[in-house]
Amino acid sequence: MTARPPPTELLPWAQGVLAPRDLPLAATLTAVAGDASPRRYFRAELAGLSRILVEAPPGTEKNAEFLAVRALLERARVRVPRLYAADLQRGYLLLEDLGDRLLLAELSAATAAAEYARAMEVLARIAAIDVGAAQLPAYDRALLEEELGRFPAWFVEELLGHALDDAERALLRAVDALLVNSALEQPRVLVHRDFHSRNLMPQGDGALGVIDFQDAVCGPITYDLVSLLRDCYIRWPADRVRDWALAHHRHLQEAGHLGSEVDAGRFLRWFDLMGLQRHIKVLGTFARLYLRDGKPGYLADMPRVIDYVLEVATQYEAQETALAAFVVWFRERLTPLVARQDWGRS
Repeated sequence: MTARPPPTELLPWAQGVLAPRDLPLAATLTAVAGDASPRRYFRAELAGLSRILVEAPPGTEKNAEFLAVRALLERARVRVPRLYAADLQRGYLLLEDLGDRLLLAELSAATAAAEYARAMEVLARIAAIDVGAAQLPAYDRALLEEELGRFPAWFVEELLGHALDDAERALLRAVDALLVNSALEQPRVLVHRDFHSRNLMPQGDGALGVIDFQDAVCGPITYDLVSLLRDCYIRWPADRVRDWALAHHRHLQEAGHLGSEVDAGRFLRWFDLMGLQRHIKVLGTFARLYLRDGKPGYLADMPRVIDYVLEVATQYEAQETALAAFVVWFRERLTPLVARQDWGRS
């Protein structure tokens, strides 16, 4: 499929913002790899600096939310792209170019501890934001349940072709209730919702740039941590993940963002069950991106996400009967169907 050209008005608009209109325009806009949304990103040299021009259709994209969250994060000393101009009516943004380095490409067994320490420092700054004054949408029961609902609809039935019966639906409702209740127990902070290695950009000055934050909500304190440490795009040994999570727990308590009543065991349970909610959701979301939006690139990451789901559910099956039944059901009913998929074959 041939890529659509950028809007003809985008480059003249950006040039007009930065310099008199009689100056020559930049010769070309170069497409930059984007994300799962309809937003499109382009790079051009304008006024002597490389800039990012964004086409974000106002009918579908959260442009006002992007600007509001960007301002919140910037005030919290989180490195986000500088904003040069915005036209909300047309859905155009002119942003600082943070470069092409993604944290994912720079993670290794030797670098991970230092890189994650830097990322968790960013999370601590985010946790300090006054969410009461921020007027963010709530990561409430309805949103958590909607996300979990993508799993049976898109992953199980649409992608794997398995028709759920009443008993299976009842099982999934019991799992959902466990995960949602655990999420709602937690202290509330600004939640990025995709705080992972493809949305974190190392900078030359040592800062860690953060992008793709327009879906931020007020929600559970462990959500972004599990997005980071149980990343859908890279996996680490369980003992390292546990140690990193506990280090962040101590950091949050020392900074006063988490009460002393939240001991390490309770925090780890929140962290684990939050990750299970996220990864069950991701299976449905990745299936939807493929089937509805024609984006097959996420299928390659499905096996890693399935491993996370089964790892955590198995860890808690002795404590939670719903998770014990879920593990048996998944292995008996879904694992054979996964094995038939091109992306599910080892």
